[in-house]
Amino acid sequence: MKIALIGATGFVGSALLAEALDRGHQVTAVVRQPAKLPQRAGLTGAAADVNDVDALAAVLAGHEAVISAFNPGWTPGTVNPAMYEQQLRGTQAILAAVKKAGIRRVLWVGGAGGLEVAPGVQLIDTPGFPDWIKPGSRATSEALRALQAEPALDWSFLAPAALLEPGQRTGHFRLGGEQLLTDAQGQSRISVQDYAVAMIDELERPAHSRQRFSVAY
Repeated sequence: MKIALIGATGFVGSALLAEALDRGHQVTAVVRQPAKLPQRAGLTGAAADVNDVDALAAVLAGHEAVISAFNPGWTPGTVNPAMYEQQLRGTQAILAAVKKAGIRRVLWVGGAGGLEVAPGVQLIDTPGFPDWIKPGSRATSEALRALQAEPALDWSFLAPAALLEPGQRTGHFRLGGEQLLTDAQGQSRISVQDYAVAMIDELERPAHSRQRFSVAY
């Protein structure tokens, strides 16, 4: 497929890029600095500011699907007071550009914070949820609500486990829905490589149209 990947040099985006290219897809990587991209067959780099709707729409036009791994960037452990507003503004601009480009299929990198750990209780509201992650987590939940308000888009929103970390590509994991998945020891984790497998699986064989779904070991 011919896909556009927003945020292809980030932590999640780079894993998605590798998985998509390894499967033979044609990928336009929409990034701030295309020079940071690897040299790979099937890969085209495109510099674009996600907040410039017209310029982004021009880059996205002609693709079969868009995957958004956008985040405005943060320093682990450090609270960015502007994170929520920056991410929300970027989300709104991406959706506007997608519609302007005439694309229906959208896959979105979600977060674990909005998943339920008990009836009516989200992970973000539990003790110990890191303060520095909360602004981005809230903005990611807003992205889900924005997608739900777009009746013409065929979207899927993939939430990772509580711990998303570098690791191995095993291809073995569980898919779930609105609840946080945990293993027999109560752990909730997934490698970013296997997260990418689940996302590109959804791209190739859609099974969660207009749904949030989740992945963990």
